[in-house]
Amino acid sequence: MTVKDTQAMIASMTPVLVPGDWVFCAVTGTGTIPTDAFAVIQEAEGTTLILPEATAKAGGYESSAVMQQITLQVNSDLEGVGLTAAVATALTAQNIPCNVVAGYHHDHIFVPKTLGGIAYAALLKVQGDAR
Repeated sequence: MTVKDTQAMIASMTPVLVPGDWVFCAVTGTGTIPTDAFAVIQEAEGTTLILPEATAKAGGYESSAVMQQITLQVNSDLEGVGLTAAVATALTAQNIPCNVVAGYHHDHIFVPKTLGGIAYAALLKVQGDAR
């Protein structure tokens, strides 16, 4: 069952700090996509891959800074309003940049690895405040 109500999405977002180190990589042309890619995003300028850091290094990919993934366990409706804004607002208050990747079932937040614990705590607080 998906959750669409703003308050209910925030109150039940249940962030999980996912183990592992992730990087964003920009590639051009066609090639084999590593099987452990978290996401593949096609853009006019090329393709963005979200890869485990070790895979990116082994494949010689140019990559971003190392990121940590936080997955929101709420099964938010794709037409729900406000969850991303609540997350971004909470992280902005802590001066934490974030990149949000929305899947069919969950939203995944990527933050700098060094700020993962702080970001996680900030999201738990937002969830608690919404309850």
